[in-house]
Amino acid sequence: MSTNPTVHVPGARRADEGGTVAHRGARDVLAHSRALVTPALRAAVDTLPEAMRHISGYHFGWWDEQGGPTEADAGKAIRPALVLTAAEAVGGSPAEALQAAVAVELVHNFTLLHDDVMDGDRTRRHRPTAWSVFGLGPAILAGDALLTLAFDVLAASDHPRAQPAARVLSAAVLAVQEGQATDLAFERRADVTLAECLRMAEGKTGALLGGATSLGALLGGASPSQVDHLRSFGERLGLAFQLVDDLLGIWGNPATTGKPVYSDLENRKKSLPVVAALTTDTAAARELRSLYHRDDALTAAELVRAADLVDTAGGRNWARTRADDLLADAADHLAAALPTPRAEGELMSLADMIIRRDH
Repeated sequence: MSTNPTVHVPGARRADEGGTVAHRGARDVLAHSRALVTPALRAAVDTLPEAMRHISGYHFGWWDEQGGPTEADAGKAIRPALVLTAAEAVGGSPAEALQAAVAVELVHNFTLLHDDVMDGDRTRRHRPTAWSVFGLGPAILAGDALLTLAFDVLAASDHPRAQPAARVLSAAVLAVQEGQATDLAFERRADVTLAECLRMAEGKTGALLGGATSLGALLGGASPSQVDHLRSFGERLGLAFQLVDDLLGIWGNPATTGKPVYSDLENRKKSLPVVAALTTDTAAARELRSLYHRDDALTAAELVRAADLVDTAGGRNWARTRADDLLADAADHLAAALPTPRAEGELMSLADMIIRRDH
């Protein structure tokens, strides 16, 4: 199988006699999505009680600790872009799915605020995390406020499919929470199977991306079959996203990722490459298991050694190969949804960017 997913773009196979269908690249799709979503997102956050509004705005990168305006990194905003582009893929308009795009971005950032607390991470997007600035309790409450606000945004929509859309989002949130709970439980377990780890990632990350694409399809007027295929596209893309995220959690450049070097290894996280490595019958896996089962903190040299062992035991290569396989499967589901050629190409451009990203 080719490791270059761009050659699988289904839109190219359905092009007219002039060749490939013209579509925007991933960066342009993301920029266009941010231009549409950010004003509505800021308007929604402005309705929060002041304390939660202040923390949320800091987390989004809109202002500093004191509330002064700033232009910090607000994230890639992949999920709202998937919502809007999925709506276009089934013949709808971005405007029909705008409130859902805002809701999905609110939910995503609710998870980030809570993840930083649970993981003890002090840096996100090259800035101190919200909890490290404002405290654990206030950051948790700000996350809760964003989750509540997400459903309020959907409820305020006059779209005829707003109610089933809320149920789709609710199911995605519950799957994310179950995945996160499982991830935390893994930290207390000595042995985790690769199948268990994959199921955890399907919930923790795949569910929200699948929710994003199915929400866009639903509000864009899709048939049940189209919604199902676009959900499957998003779920597989989400699992590939998590695989790449786990690779970056070990080998990513902190200057690019905005996260501490080897943070996943330092926290003994059972990430997908680590579990893939630990479950091999190799000398590297046995040494890695010994490091992971220690109670004391690993030194800087031991963290470097642990990363090398994951690589030697095959975890790094397995994750890369699995991400490519998932992308090819996602492309098949996207094609089965019979999307408009331009939106199909743009969704695949986003997918390609997700597994080739460096942050």
